[in-house]
Amino acid sequence: MPLNNEHRFGMQLAHMSRGWRAELDRRLADLGLSQARWLVLLHLARFTSPPTQRELAQSVGVEGPTLARLLDSLEAQGLVLRQAVLEDRRAKKIVLCDTARPLIEKIETIATALRVELFEGISEEDLRLCMSVHTRILANLEKS
Repeated sequence: MPLNNEHRFGMQLAHMSRGWRAELDRRLADLGLSQARWLVLLHLARFTSPPTQRELAQSVGVEGPTLARLLDSLEAQGLVLRQAVLEDRRAKKIVLCDTARPLIEKIETIATALRVELFEGISEEDLRLCMSVHTRILANLEKS
């Protein structure tokens, strides 16, 4: 059965996503962080104020118990702290420690270098068109 373009696109998108993340993981291996940990740190660094554990889990796209184990590890490394939320004793805010900042800068530097390599030869116009298609697909996903 021949594959149509939509099927090929989906397979290619999944392959690209896995490959991109795997290459970034390979380049970050010397930092001593698993893919899951560096991903949590990057998401956490993008918040303007400390998120709750639930907000961070939603941002990263993992379940609460999975994030809890990752945070245990990051906390043991001295990279994050959990702080109680006064309004809700069950909730915890997740705060980056100062020791995490240089590590996040290294992660960002390595990620930026990879991104520059991967987008070599791709015009702004092609990138805008591709982003437009992705936006429409994401909107369709939200409707389903």
